[in-house]
Amino acid sequence: MLLVIRIGGMVDIDSNIQETLYSLRLRRKYSAVLLKPTPLNLKILRIVRNQISYGLIDPQTLKLLLEKRAVPLKAKKIDAEKLAEELEKKDMKSLDIKPFFRLHPPRGGIESKKHAGVGKGVLGENKKINELVRRML
Repeated sequence: MLLVIRIGGMVDIDSNIQETLYSLRLRRKYSAVLLKPTPLNLKILRIVRNQISYGLIDPQTLKLLLEKRAVPLKAKKIDAEKLAEELEKKDMKSLDIKPFFRLHPPRGGIESKKHAGVGKGVLGENKKINELVRRML
């Protein structure tokens, strides 16, 4: 699974990029969604790479994310391990969970927002996405 986090703010964004972020359910800063790594999704992520950070999430971080930040649509307890297994087959809406996560700004701050491929920033494809998410929980 790919984890996508919106890092950039909402001011002075091109309307096409803003519509793309809205369609991905990334409407606020520090919101996150889980996507399957299909060619279409990767193409969309390359379009908005200057506003987001994305990467592959490991199973331990996924369980931690579901445990701490998943919000059920109906009042019930969340079993993070069971949800992590079922998430490969079904989408979050059918599992009665909100399809996005609200995260805290990263504790310790962000070193740089510059593009990850160019320097040591967090934007674009991020190899250290799991570390970033753990700081945001």
